[in-house]
Formats: sequence, C-alpha cells, structure tokens
Amino acid sequence: MTISANEHFPQLTPGEYLEWEAQQELRYEFLDGRILAMNSDRQDSARTLHDRIAANFYDLLQARLQCTVCRVFNSQVKVQILESNAFCYPDLSVSSNVRDRSANNFITHPCLIVEVVSPTSEVYERGEKFSLYRQVATLEQYVLVSTDKIGLDVYQRNALGSWDVSGYESGATIELQSVNFTVEIDRIYED
Repeated sequence: MTISANEHFPQLTPGEYLEWEAQQELRYEFLDGRILAMNSDRQDSARTLHDRIAANFYDLLQARLQCTVCRVFNSQVKVQILESNAFCYPDLSVSSNVRDRSANNFITHPCLIVEVVSPTSEVYERGEKFSLYRQVATLEQYVLVSTDKIGLDVYQRNALGSWDVSGYESGATIELQSVNFTVEIDRIYED
C-alpha cells in the first residue's frame, strides 16, 4: 500500500477528520491535522499476496486469542495515537485493554501492531509510522511482515523503554510475548 500526502486537504481537527472520513469511500490516515490517502497502486497479484498474508495472520491470532481478554482487529480499525494527534490504519492490531473492548472504528491501547509491508510501503512503516506507534504507552510489540520474501521483524519494547528487533526467516518459530502467541512463520505465508 503506497501512502501519498494530499496537499490540498484543509487542516482538520480529530473530530472533523473522523466525521469526514466516515463519509469517504477510501481510507485516510490523520497525522496532526494532515490527511494521508491510503492509495493502492499495486497490481492485483501483489494486493492478493498482501491480503492473504494479513488474513492468515489474523486467523492465527484470532484462533489463539478467541477465549482471552485480547481482541484482534483487522485493517478496518484505526489506532488513535493520542500523543501525536494521529489516527493510523495498521493491517492488524491487538488490544487487551478494557477501554478498547467496545471499539468499532478505532482503538487507543494496542499491545501488538502488525504491518504487512511491500517494497513501496516499507520506508513509511519502518520510519514515520513506527515513530508514531512507539508513542503508544501500551504497545509492547510491532511486527513488520515482508511480502517479497518469507521474513518478518519483531520489534519488542524492553524494560528501559527502548526497542529491540529480532528478524525471522522461513523455518523459524516466532513468539509474540505481548499476546502469549507462538507460531511457525511459514504458517503466516500459507497459500
């Protein structure tokens, strides 16, 4: 998914953005008054690959977390970053916070965020978007899943508040401590 800034949008408040976006056909992220269109310029095969990986990961998390306090959200649910006056769309997010239990459009207290990255979106998702997500105090892990190879990176907040990263490739088993979830990476890439 390619992210492009639209210079001609007026500055909006968060409330104005939520009201405006609810009436749009496309999805838009909101960064301190700026609106970013979530444009997809991928060919159908790339879009299908992205969606299949995201769906597999969602299904695996949902099956594991179904009877827990955690709730899994897909790419239709935004994450509000209160500290930066922002709303972003991750591919997947998980919250175990009671304040997010009844969320429909956005959550504010995720413990895990997953982004499925393409070569065109990786710079934004590793850079500016991760910088925003790091401000969420409840976020424990951030996962970037590659679409051009079997591999992912797990960023883990350590006791000092810094972020450690572990990379995984085909054949590896990943552990997401934030949600007590272990899975073979190849299952995320099935089909």
